[in-house]
Amino acid sequence: MAELIKIYEENPSPKEIQKIVNVLKSGGLIIYPTDTVYGLGCDITNNTALEKIAQIKGVKLEKANFSFIVEDLSNLSEYASINNQNFKILKRNLPGPYTFILPGSNNLPSVFKKKKTVGIRVPNNNISKALVTALGNPIVSTSIKDDDEVLEYTTDPELIVEKWGKLVDVVIDGGYGDNVASTIIDLTNGDPEVIREGKGDLSIF
Repeated sequence: MAELIKIYEENPSPKEIQKIVNVLKSGGLIIYPTDTVYGLGCDITNNTALEKIAQIKGVKLEKANFSFIVEDLSNLSEYASINNQNFKILKRNLPGPYTFILPGSNNLPSVFKKKKTVGIRVPNNNISKALVTALGNPIVSTSIKDDDEVLEYTTDPELIVEKWGKLVDVVIDGGYGDNVASTIIDLTNGDPEVIREGKGDLSIF
């Protein structure tokens, strides 16, 4: 059963963050808070962990549309090709509740080599920021959907453990999550195109 670890968003404990990073580095899966819904994540460099997430979501890994959670824009060029216009859009809106779809770069991990596009997220959440910083590379992430018809996403960490505890190694209790996912913006065709309306101001696009 997953370990439930309480971390305070205002001041994440470096000791607890490191403990979770060790789990990620050893191929573990975590459920963690973002600035929108709770996410299911693993280390981008661990193929076994990536396969596990794809299996949980019922998709083929090479076809999966997972997001890459990155620390900031400085290391984005490793995973995505960004022109000046797109860089300005990203700089203006990140960190924030948006997933930006960008053309993939040539440096993508081998399992994602066939993907022409990648989804990039920089959540405005101190826990996810601390995790990515301590890990030293992106977390591959996907939101955890709920079967409940009223609430699409589970927001209570204790309920998340009940439901997902057998599938992951750690659930971070960062307080109640949001039940509105990120807004997805496609930047691959020149002008920004809203693919999914979620949290965040749409008028800026």
